[in-house]
This record gives sequence, C-alpha cells and structure tokens, in this order.
Amino acid sequence: MTSPARPLPGAPAGHPAGCAAVLAELLPYRRTLNSGHGDGEGDRDGDGDMDTPAAYPAQLRQLAAPVAAGAPLVFTLPGFPCKSPHPAKVLGHLPDEGERLALRFLDALCARIEAVHPPGARVVICSDGHVFSDLIHVPDRDIDAYADALRALIHDEGLTRLDVFDLRQVYGQRLSHDAKRALVHDRYAPALEDLRSLTRSDEPTRRLYQGITRFLAEDSVSFTGTRSAWQRDCRRRAYGVMQRSRAWGELIGEHHPGAIRLSIHPQPRGSVKFGIRLLDAPDVWMTPWHSCVLEHRDGRRELLHRADAERLGRLVFRQGRPSHFVAG
Repeated sequence: MTSPARPLPGAPAGHPAGCAAVLAELLPYRRTLNSGHGDGEGDRDGDGDMDTPAAYPAQLRQLAAPVAAGAPLVFTLPGFPCKSPHPAKVLGHLPDEGERLALRFLDALCARIEAVHPPGARVVICSDGHVFSDLIHVPDRDIDAYADALRALIHDEGLTRLDVFDLRQVYGQRLSHDAKRALVHDRYAPALEDLRSLTRSDEPTRRLYQGITRFLAEDSVSFTGTRSAWQRDCRRRAYGVMQRSRAWGELIGEHHPGAIRLSIHPQPRGSVKFGIRLLDAPDVWMTPWHSCVLEHRDGRRELLHRADAERLGRLVFRQGRPSHFVAG
C-alpha cells in the first residue's frame, strides 16, 4: 500500500500536501530559459532561488480539485506536431528515437506521480500539426503519417498512461484540413494587433515570438525571394503560429476541462502553463521533432540537429527506419 503524501517544505499553509507532492515530481524537469542539460538546472529560474511547490500557485490550484476528490490527474501537453521539414535537422518525417524516449519519459513521469497520488495520472498529447501545417509548410499527409505512427509507438511500447488528441477527434474526417484550421482560428484565435501589442510589452511573449521566428527561418528550405522578403514572411508566420497556438490551447481547455496544462516552451513562474523538458538538449527550444538523438558512450542521450549528430556518431536503424546516432 502506498503511504499518504507527506507535507513538503514550502507548501502553502492549509494546502493539501498531495498537491505539493505531485508538483515536486514535476519540478526537476521544469523547462526554463536557462534549462539545458538535464542536471538540475530546471530547479532554478535564473534568480538564484531554488524552486519549491509553493512558488507555483497556479499549478497548485489546478491540482487542488482532482487531488481533493481522489481522482486521476490529467495533464495536457500541446506538441508532437510533425517532423521539421529541414533535412539537416531530422532523419525523416516519422517519429524516431527522440519521440520514443520522450514518450517513455512522460509515461514514467506519470508512474512516479502515481507513487504520491495513488489514483494515478495520464498525459494527453495534443498533437497540433494540422493546426499549423500551412504556416510551417509541412504537407497534411505527412502530419497524418506522423500522428498515426505516434499512436502506434505508444501502443507498441506499452505506454498505457498516454493518449493522443488532434483535430481528427474534434472535427472528424469529413472536413478538409483547411476548413478545420479556419474553424479553430475564427473561433479561438486572439486578434493580431492584440498579440503584437503583447509581444512588445511582455518579455516571455517576446521571447516566444523570437524563438518561433528563428525556427521558421531555419526551416524555410525552399524560399526563393529576397532576404528581406524572407524575414518578413517568417515574422508574419510567427504571429500566425502564436495565434493558432493560443487558439489550440483554448480548444484543448474546452475538451479537457480541469486538466493541468503542460508546455514544451519555457514558462515563467506564475504562468498557468508549466514548461517541461522532455530530453537533454543544448538549446532550450529544441524538441524531438526538430532534431534527432545522439547516444554518447556513457549512455547519455542528447538531442542535436542531424548535421551535428552525424559528425559525431554512426546512424542506427530500428525496424528498418533511421532511428538515432551512436557516438563513435
């Protein structure tokens, strides 16, 4: 029998100790703008103060109702959209070792949470490729193939604490992808001018805009215009991605009320979303779908762009497909 969760240092007075215990399982993997290799950097927020559950009242509030009710916890994680279209970053358009390790991490994290919250936990991966495909220049057929392979990987790995949610669950198969995107944007997206204003006044939003712009610029492999036109196009699409991201978040909230909100982007303290690091990477913005895995001689796995990983290791195949690199 699992013993009751014990109060943790820093838990707010009167707050259920179980909420703090659950949050303590997440804190070592918190993604911040200073996060890099998985050596505990995520425990700090760049101000020299160690994180404690009490520093995250938004997450404690989200946890309060299901913990008090003795109900299973549901976490929603937007991400796992599709592979980057840039061949120097990834091994192909299907999930590989990066996704496999990230999914296994999320399932294991739920198991650790179950040790302090016996009703258990699940992560709903809100695969958002179709939400953005026209903006990131990835064909919808590749996104379907990626999402289907992601579900198959979860099944084959026996990851019973994970689910996948995408636009097919929302609008079915009859509407076109363009029609589904228009419905999401028109109903949920913030006004462009409001988002531009927030980008100018709010530092986390500005950094998010810059990060997305950089990714879009790196992935623009077939742009034929001038450099200034290319830069304008990337900035325009970055705002579009941010609008759709917020719209997708609103839609997720409607379909998964009461869920605890995770994010693959860095999040400041006080945000309603909790940024989470999936794997080690030298860049805080790097994800398994923008990179591939290099396995070092000591067994450590790291996300790197393909062009960097293949200089350091040899390619390994899994079930006939390129999987990752192993250091020589």
